[in-house]
Amino acid sequence: MARTATRHLLLLLATAALALAGCAGFEPQPGPGPEPLPATRYRALTTPIIAVGDTQEHESTGYPLHDNDSALDAYIEVTQRPPEQALFGRRLLEWALASHPDEPFIHLGDVMDLSCRSEAVRIGRIFQASQSPGAILPGNHDGLMFGIFAHNLFAPGTTTPHRWNQVCRRGADADRKEFRSENEALTKRGFIATYLSDQIKAPQPKPGLVAPPVQGPHIVEWRNPDPDAFLSAARGELIDGPLHADSFLAQRLVLPRAPGATRRTIVIALDTNQSGLLVGIWDTLMGRSPGSMGHIHPDQIRAVEPWVDESVAAGDILIFAGHHNWRSLGLGSRTMMRQLMSRLEQPLVYLSAHTHRGFWAVHRTLASQPLLELNVSSLSDWPIAYRRISFAYDEEARRLLVRGDLLPRGEKPNTSDADLLAAWRQQACEPAQVPLKRLDDEDEKLVRAQKSTRGNLMEWLLAAISPLCESCEKPLYRHAQAYLDEILEIVLELDADLGRDAHRLHTVKLPAWCGERDFTACTRGVMAEHADSFAAHVKLFRRKAALAALFNEHLDDLTSHRARAYMTCRAALAAKDDFDATPDERNANRGEQKRKAEQFFRIETSVGMD
Repeated sequence: MARTATRHLLLLLATAALALAGCAGFEPQPGPGPEPLPATRYRALTTPIIAVGDTQEHESTGYPLHDNDSALDAYIEVTQRPPEQALFGRRLLEWALASHPDEPFIHLGDVMDLSCRSEAVRIGRIFQASQSPGAILPGNHDGLMFGIFAHNLFAPGTTTPHRWNQVCRRGADADRKEFRSENEALTKRGFIATYLSDQIKAPQPKPGLVAPPVQGPHIVEWRNPDPDAFLSAARGELIDGPLHADSFLAQRLVLPRAPGATRRTIVIALDTNQSGLLVGIWDTLMGRSPGSMGHIHPDQIRAVEPWVDESVAAGDILIFAGHHNWRSLGLGSRTMMRQLMSRLEQPLVYLSAHTHRGFWAVHRTLASQPLLELNVSSLSDWPIAYRRISFAYDEEARRLLVRGDLLPRGEKPNTSDADLLAAWRQQACEPAQVPLKRLDDEDEKLVRAQKSTRGNLMEWLLAAISPLCESCEKPLYRHAQAYLDEILEIVLELDADLGRDAHRLHTVKLPAWCGERDFTACTRGVMAEHADSFAAHVKLFRRKAALAALFNEHLDDLTSHRARAYMTCRAALAAKDDFDATPDERNANRGEQKRKAEQFFRIETSVGMD
């Protein structure tokens, strides 16, 4: 019997083919025109906040599946990112937050990739280390397997681990019991519960906010007694079982007020990922990936209506935010949003992520009043960047000015990818104290290696539609081992680049099978091993995965500025190398000229009432 999951994937592959074919017909969205008013007309409403998106922290050491085999990366480029991203990608988020320690942040979703507990733990450490208040909006990868499948992990009568749980078992089980639970994957309910628990642990007090129970339905209804707190309120519903993706969490954020500001500025942070069972089926029938489309259900609209009415009565300026960009929201969701926005007598702004490319756009569909959208780029694919956002208002003209500085930057604003790359080199690579030529050569070599060791798509298709058998699974382990070899090679490069005192990898307790060898000899030894039989491939894969997971865990303990700069630099350089090595027609409209057509490098604009 053919695999059920593969049927979904074949349909998604066909969808991707149509999407890729459509790239040639790219038409930029309507964007804002020249600024009509002098800057002196505007009065500042807020001090800046940091807006990031799409970290997509990836668990690379779980059991390999056909769903994320490297062969798919030759077809859908973001299936498998450069190995530097798996080890160092989260450092980009850490670097962005640490660079602005006094400014609140908003993460516009997709903090995880596979939606694994290990991914959430690693990202959670970064958020906990930040002293700034912040909020995370759920993205489609936060609670859905691969950002697509809303599997029910707790179906009655099941006796074997769900494949979602298997792909999340770091170190492919390793020898540690804490990695072998039946709870390694995070459903949408699990993600929201974990996030709220992390908010309780954050440095900023949140009196009255309670952690949701581990299981069972739960209603979130919380208001911060501090009226000026960044996270001022939360409402939502947590659902177990097959409809867990219908769970939602809406948040109310109070932005820091600029000196002399006469109005408060409130962000209504929505959960655009209410992708329940029926929504997923409908999107699939319509030839769309369930994760690519965003959905907001009426229950969430009802939950935020009192916040909107309260702000209207108080004269606040309201900003809306969600993970999915406006055009990727379902028609029903956009219609309800427009109806909600019609209660406001102010200019309309929507902040989003999801596209991994970034843009400014003006939307006039479903209503005559323009809606200005600022879409931030990602921290997982080039262009690696984020925004520093503030708002100002002209009361007489009723125009809202949005400043969105594109970061990192040099002395002058970025006007090209070359400027953006130069900023990363100056601010992250130079403090690493490793010759830039050496870093460039290392990352370019590994990106080429990763692309050259990807499996063959035809081999993948033949294996995927076949009945379960060892010969069908063997290529998965072979491809996964190649990727793990590249990850382990990066660890050896880190050893040579930073030195023992900086990385302290020699202090890591190695698996018993390493014997008396140090980490370098053990790593080189396991990379040199070869396997013939299926059982030998599985065994060798697990050993490599155990080492990679162990080293990856240790990297979170490296706190020196030099080590953090090194890891940040390598993640940024690898993303750019991967981008440059990918044909423009397969970059999902992320090419520089297409981004310029949608004003990616613009740093401010305004929107009025008509």
